[in-house]
Amino acid sequence: PSYGSFISTLNHKRESGSHSLSSPLLLPAVRQGQTASSAASFSCFLLHNLILLILLNKFYPSIVSALGDWKQVHDFYLTTFDSFLELNGAFKKEANAPFNTIEDSGINIKFVNIVYDALLHTPADTQKSVLKGIINSLLREWKGPRTKDDLRAYFVLVQNPQYTSPATYVIYAHLLRQIAALAEADHHFLMHWFKKLPQKRFKQLVERLQLFITTRLFPAKPEELPPMAKCSWWIPSATKVLSLLNAANSISSPPIIPFTDLYNLTLDHIDFMEDYHTWQAHGNSNRFTFCQFPFILSTVVKKAIIQRDSEQQMISMARQTLVDKVSRRQRVDMSLLFLNIKVRRLQLVSDSLDELSRKRADLKKKLKVTFVGEAGLDMGGLTKEWFLLLIRQIFHTDYGMFTYVKESQCHWFSSWKCDNYSEFRLVGALMGLAVYNSITLDIRFPPCVYKKLLTPPIVPCDLDTPVGMATLTLDDLQQIMPVCTQVFQEELGVVKSYNLKPGGDKIPVTNLNRKEYVQLYIDFLLNKSIYRQFAAFYHGFHSVCASNALMLLRPEEVEILVCGSPNLDMGSLQRVVQYEGYSKTDPTIRYMSLEMLLFTLVLQCLLGRGADCSEMTACKLPVSHTCFNQICLPPYKSKKELRQKLTIAISNAEGFGLE
Repeated sequence: PSYGSFISTLNHKRESGSHSLSSPLLLPAVRQGQTASSAASFSCFLLHNLILLILLNKFYPSIVSALGDWKQVHDFYLTTFDSFLELNGAFKKEANAPFNTIEDSGINIKFVNIVYDALLHTPADTQKSVLKGIINSLLREWKGPRTKDDLRAYFVLVQNPQYTSPATYVIYAHLLRQIAALAEADHHFLMHWFKKLPQKRFKQLVERLQLFITTRLFPAKPEELPPMAKCSWWIPSATKVLSLLNAANSISSPPIIPFTDLYNLTLDHIDFMEDYHTWQAHGNSNRFTFCQFPFILSTVVKKAIIQRDSEQQMISMARQTLVDKVSRRQRVDMSLLFLNIKVRRLQLVSDSLDELSRKRADLKKKLKVTFVGEAGLDMGGLTKEWFLLLIRQIFHTDYGMFTYVKESQCHWFSSWKCDNYSEFRLVGALMGLAVYNSITLDIRFPPCVYKKLLTPPIVPCDLDTPVGMATLTLDDLQQIMPVCTQVFQEELGVVKSYNLKPGGDKIPVTNLNRKEYVQLYIDFLLNKSIYRQFAAFYHGFHSVCASNALMLLRPEEVEILVCGSPNLDMGSLQRVVQYEGYSKTDPTIRYMSLEMLLFTLVLQCLLGRGADCSEMTACKLPVSHTCFNQICLPPYKSKKELRQKLTIAISNAEGFGLE
């Protein structure tokens, strides 16, 4: 059957009530000499009706049979993608409307999606004609100033789902190159237009770009792609376009996709330290590095960069100390190569803060902790316990530096005023030491603390420059405490009131000024009321962690470095456990698998006392070597006995000794 008879049949079905189309499908004639845009409008009309039938009425098998050679559809695709003018004629909502705002691209996104979804079901020659048309469009539009219609064409072309095959990558690369080379103002428009895409389409865009980068870095079949030397611009172009999607995701509330979806895990396997050193040497210059676009680097890479950067700083500090001693012909004491902290358990907080205060010049050396009167040698375990016990005491509400908010189950800075905020600086240094020495802490701050820590990520040279004054929102405040309509604070048992602006006690809150009130309220509680406390905390943290590597981090990633991941992957833990004297099938190990959560806590907290090791062994209690993440586990006859022995060991776990 002919295409015309097929259309007539469908119209007849509509008249008989078979299908609920709003208007009959017509087949207008295209006169010779008609303009290209008119032809595109005709094709657009024709294909729109056709594809709506495919999607809404599920006529696909019948349509394939009726169309025969797909000539009408083929002509539509051939014409539409042949130039930027035709693309705008086909996909623009109104042909003559300017659509010059960031809020509306003027593109009929639903129709774009329909056309592209149908494209994947067309014959191969039709799909090839689209790619040839894109080549013509890109070659024709390579030079000259860009109009908003040009941006719309790029916006449509980059959504093409054909760019999943290496066979299309040369075309895709040239498209990305042209988009990456656009002016900053044009990028601003594209970023906001990307923000309006449906989540599914946005994610597909990200995935295609990530696949393109991955395939170029590690091609399965290198012969399918040009030599890297001839296309070194491919990855920079793709990454710059991906950065537009990252920016669109960042300004969306809530984000369109999780920020972790923008990680390219393939980059975990490149020489990222070389990339980092190149970035340090050249900054954000014309020399491309992935560190210029940190959103693409996973937390694993960033943590490794910070750890290695810290190690290099430690080695540098130790070397400098050694050179100074040798140059003065003084005896070299190897203990000078470390930050040695000696504390008494009963005076843990005061001794620790005093040691940190006296040894500020040594904060970038490798940390070693000694508990006075104990024989333990610090191979990492003593340091872990010192952090654990110190954090518990400092953050206890009785100590007064931090308050605990039950609603959000997190700590916040006490707002009481005093003459000396040095203890907050030392607590900041303590948290910096934990990051610097790759120790996770048992504390919970609200996310806005990490935003403030990165405002700015590098300490300003001018000490009078405000720090930690992040731009925060109502969401940030609600993560700490419920919002109320009064600004009162309790300080050392006394309730005080504060004006949010001069004369604020005489200004009523109305519908006209409530937004201003909320913003002033947020700024007061999260910034101004604790400014001196947080500024001291900020400078303490950065006195240890001063590094360009911090500029790579998002606030959420700083939180992971400080506190570790909140999600425990028990399957991964089971896969990496090594057994000595046991096998996975032994009864005790099977009991332990059932108690795997306890096992995790044991590795973190269980500390065997050396003086009592023989007694613990006699009592069949487990002993932990926290320096090496080892647990010595006697055989048990039942799960009940295992739980009982673990509970006793954990409950009596404070202290170190030698076997």
